[in-house]
Amino acid sequence: MARMKKNDLTFEEAIKRLEEIVYEIEDKNLSLEETISKFKEGMELANLCNKKLDEAERRINVLLNGDNGELIEEKFTVEVETDEF
Repeated sequence: MARMKKNDLTFEEAIKRLEEIVYEIEDKNLSLEETISKFKEGMELANLCNKKLDEAERRINVLLNGDNGELIEEKFTVEVETDEF
């Protein structure tokens, strides 16, 4: 089976591979060169995931019914709750 190019991975596939890399770095006795190679791959995957999230954020719009019955597009925003002590 041919290996997929990183850009062809879905967000979920990229996250799964990133989790595998973290496991390999943490739990296997890798050489320094192998660790650096895994780290590089992980950074590329993290960048890909961030790119895909940015693309999704730009595409997420909420369609609402306007006053005249027309559809209007509104930017989707997420409110983040913070715990204050």
